[in-house]
Amino acid sequence: MIEAHGLSKRYGKRTAVDGITFTVQPGRVTGFLGPNGAGKSTTMRMILGLDRPTAGHVLVNGRPYAQHRAPLREVGALLDAKAVHPARSAAKHLSVLAATHGIRRSRVQEVMAMTGINDVARKRVKGFSLGMGQRLGIAAALLGDPKTVIFDEPVNGLDPEGVQWVRNLARHLASEGRAVFLSSHLMSEMSQTADHLIVIGRGRIIADAPVAEILAHGQDKTMVRSDRADLLQAGLAAEGISFREIEPGQLEVTGAEPRRIAWIAREQDALIHELIPVRATLEEAYMELTRDDVEYRSAALAGAGEGTR
Repeated sequence: MIEAHGLSKRYGKRTAVDGITFTVQPGRVTGFLGPNGAGKSTTMRMILGLDRPTAGHVLVNGRPYAQHRAPLREVGALLDAKAVHPARSAAKHLSVLAATHGIRRSRVQEVMAMTGINDVARKRVKGFSLGMGQRLGIAAALLGDPKTVIFDEPVNGLDPEGVQWVRNLARHLASEGRAVFLSSHLMSEMSQTADHLIVIGRGRIIADAPVAEILAHGQDKTMVRSDRADLLQAGLAAEGISFREIEPGQLEVTGAEPRRIAWIAREQDALIHELIPVRATLEEAYMELTRDDVEYRSAALAGAGEGTR
């Protein structure tokens, strides 16, 4: 379990994290989302005692990370898969970590098998691919069989099979009653993996809610095709329903259920050939939540967006 209370971090005049409070509960996967520069990495580093908060505090399983006598038994973390001595083998790296935390040697074999790196156990880390480095980092995080797990971009460099494996692993760890804190830029994966989301922007919490509640910030749409789209447009406009023409005969309608659209088409004598509901995605909801908190914005895209409103 992770409990952050009024957590802030300033670097000179720049505020990276601004008084955030949140809880990562055991038994569920909590996703951590935010634009580049939002404060995600700084927050994770403060949780693990790598950065000292300017204000506030954070507890891991009831106490500050530094106060745990064997931290790997309490919280396992993957922040930077490259933070390994390149001349060491995977087995040696894990063995050293196990020895410093009083973890049985057989556990090294268990986590290597669990993460699929047995075949490269004696290979030097400097020869690892990005994906294999990620697997080693996950193995190190799980070495102490911790109650809390923190993964920062764990699927980076993994192939589709590896991505699915991480998804299943995160959900399995949560099902065992562990607190799983997961940061990722892949919205499709987050929507399939996380139970709860914390969204941060410009150092502040924008949203802290279950995935279903976050999705409500997106808009469901309906794709409609008709040979008298002009009549349908007139009927939708009269009802104050938003739409846009995708191509001749095809409309994208928002703010109305398909059943209502069908009734309007019937009243306008507009025959419908296609009526397809399109549910809001996590990516759309995320973009809506964070549109004012993006650190870098393309001027061309920003201008294009304004022209279509």
